[in-house]
Amino acid sequence: MTTTSAAVLTSESVFVGQTREVVVVDDLTRTQIVQYAGASGDYNPLHTDEPYATKVAGYDTVIAHGMLTMGLTGKAVTDWVGAGTLLRYGVRFKSPVFPGDTLTTRLAVKSVETASAGATVTIAVETVNASGATVVSGEAVAQLSSR
Repeated sequence: MTTTSAAVLTSESVFVGQTREVVVVDDLTRTQIVQYAGASGDYNPLHTDEPYATKVAGYDTVIAHGMLTMGLTGKAVTDWVGAGTLLRYGVRFKSPVFPGDTLTTRLAVKSVETASAGATVTIAVETVNASGATVVSGEAVAQLSSR
């Protein structure tokens, strides 16, 4: 079952195999990449300097920051599990992200654990570009509220 609504998971509504798919950025712009550079302080020329990215690093153009992609992916996770509930979140960067890319995050509930402190959910996380190539993959664990 794919969830498309913005409803936050609760201990009563979650089940193993539950999924959600969200477009986290549509047509990533160079402006967004430069804004992220300014916000993060990461001015590595791979992200902001076209001649460096193409002539020195060998890419076709600049690439987005991995942490920008991780942040966009993380927002999809927290939008689903609720603000302030994330216990762990980790990813691996699989492929570069370029200006013009549209990224879609796919989330899937791997497990639900119930304890006296409440339920926790483990979610498989994957973000892909429009070609279907995985750019980020990982896992998130969150504490679920009951509602």
